[in-house]
Amino acid sequence: MIMGRLIRIFDTTLRDGEQTPGTQLNLEEKLKIAKQLKKLGVDVIEAGFPISSPEDFEAVKRISQEIEGPVICGLSRAIPKDIDTCWQAVRFAKKPRIHTGIGTSDIHIKYKFGKTHSQILKIAAESVKFAKSRCKDVEFFAEDAGRSDPAYLCEVLEAVIEAGATVLNIPDTTGYSTPEEFGALIKRIKTNVSGIDGVTVSVHCHNDLGMATANALAGVKNGAEQIECTINGIGERAGNTSLEEVAMAIKTRADFFAGVTTNIRTKEIFKTSKLVSLLMRSPISPNKAVVGSNAFAHSSGIHQDGFLKERTTYEIMKPEDIGVEGSAIILTARSGRHALRHRLEQLEYEITKEQLEGVYKKFLELADKKKEVFDEDLEALMEDEMAIVPEIWCLEYFHTTGGTKTIPTATIRLKRGDKTIQDAACGDGPVDACYNTINRITSIDCKVREYNLRALTGGKEAMGEVTVKIESKNKVIIGRGASTDIIEASVKAYLNAINKLVYRK
Repeated sequence: MIMGRLIRIFDTTLRDGEQTPGTQLNLEEKLKIAKQLKKLGVDVIEAGFPISSPEDFEAVKRISQEIEGPVICGLSRAIPKDIDTCWQAVRFAKKPRIHTGIGTSDIHIKYKFGKTHSQILKIAAESVKFAKSRCKDVEFFAEDAGRSDPAYLCEVLEAVIEAGATVLNIPDTTGYSTPEEFGALIKRIKTNVSGIDGVTVSVHCHNDLGMATANALAGVKNGAEQIECTINGIGERAGNTSLEEVAMAIKTRADFFAGVTTNIRTKEIFKTSKLVSLLMRSPISPNKAVVGSNAFAHSSGIHQDGFLKERTTYEIMKPEDIGVEGSAIILTARSGRHALRHRLEQLEYEITKEQLEGVYKKFLELADKKKEVFDEDLEALMEDEMAIVPEIWCLEYFHTTGGTKTIPTATIRLKRGDKTIQDAACGDGPVDACYNTINRITSIDCKVREYNLRALTGGKEAMGEVTVKIESKNKVIIGRGASTDIIEASVKAYLNAINKLVYRK
């Protein structure tokens, strides 16, 4: 492998990624993603396929006008009208590129085009020449290169280099290749194609057999200088090479990819992944590499024990490197005492070895009934184990006002010992007004981190339970309250958390 190389990242989320069945972006959504791709540090943004629709043309044009930094690329078939339309869309960019090409496999030549090898070679060269008359930067794709005759493919590539191509895209369009085969193909191209040293060799792999990332990286090992990929690996059929996977593979395995780097700002990966998932209405699998919700989660007791002793026992990447706050210990029936104690200590419970045994037994009984044990469950277990928290502050009275043209206000009277205090405050809503009033009365400065409401019973007079998580001076406390009145349940939950905070102090 060639040492000391910068691998350019060509992102085709807005073109190939949008071809994912069931997804479609409007103009503003495309612009939002393009701006985030720039923050991520991609070298090339393939903004769309301008000839495909007036909306796609306008999107590519707007991105060309508004996004500076990356190369802005548009796709076209090897047809003069396609190429000219593509140029009209990308010509406003500081760094425009036309991406044109044609199929080179026997299957495509015979069944898709009904032409001869010599005719396809001529079309390829003429289309690149025409594109070059419009734009200095022209990328040629040899569609289905993974199943093309290598000798013929090299002949086509030589012809388009001579016609002016600056980038050669070698796609494994159907995801048919294995890493060994695809790496060998790239090596053959780098070794045998005349003029190859003056152009960039790019790889565009699909995931039909689950080998897109492996094939792309095999291409890099054998001399490719550009990887074409999408956020979350979305795209036609089983999708494309995943940007986050190749970027983190190169970063994490710097020993294997010695001297190879990318311009990707990896701390923007998670944010970009979430944005694309949201706007494309395409959920991310929990077990998706790098960005899945389970990527940095540990639920096995053996794994949790090892991880808590030394992170690298079960993690090869730092979650912070992709923009995730930290790893997660998921408490389940498979979790051990070490993981349970660790989470209780995070919740600021001091627990003896003997107490831990009792809590752990109850924990396992609860975990057998639930898939996952949450902080509020642990709070309940600890209250049972360590006695009920006394009502230091007691609710005597509350009254709220609100409406569409009224500022939400709450008046609350609390009692502590023999002392009764009443006060009032405003808020964004009646619950927020109540919480602000309680803060004023208790002189406790805290923020609500989570608020959850669920029905305990059915019918019009359903009993509702509120769970609220507050934070004060880096202490996180969970409170619960129940009532047929939602606001009263909210006040009780908040007071329950406040009392726990005061009791612990």
